[in-house]
Amino acid sequence: QVQLVESGGGLVQSGGSLRLSCAASGRTFSSYVMGWFRQAPGKEREFVAAIGGSFGITNYADSLRGRFTISRDNAKNTVYLQMNSLKPEDTAVYYCAAKRTAIASPSRYEYPYWGQGTQVTVSS
Repeated sequence: QVQLVESGGGLVQSGGSLRLSCAASGRTFSSYVMGWFRQAPGKEREFVAAIGGSFGITNYADSLRGRFTISRDNAKNTVYLQMNSLKPEDTAVYYCAAKRTAIASPSRYEYPYWGQGTQVTVSS
């Protein structure tokens, strides 16, 4: 089992950048696929990005590719989400998630482990 703690959220102006971090417990972090999801008020939780374990193969929501970058540091048990050119519509609670199987899936139902979320607010 893995426990996840997100950090790095906050208030930023439109066009700005933020980097989210997700620290994971446990000694087998590199064997987990890590994902980022977000949920805006009144909307369903949606896929943002995911990254594989050992080889770091990435997968992005098409609408966010080019602005958001997911990365991981297995030595630090941490996954990151670099968000650039932020827009008001990026405002949401951002969640980190983990799963053991190999594919960097966009389906939230495949991720059994979740963090508590971190709020990102982009002002216009």
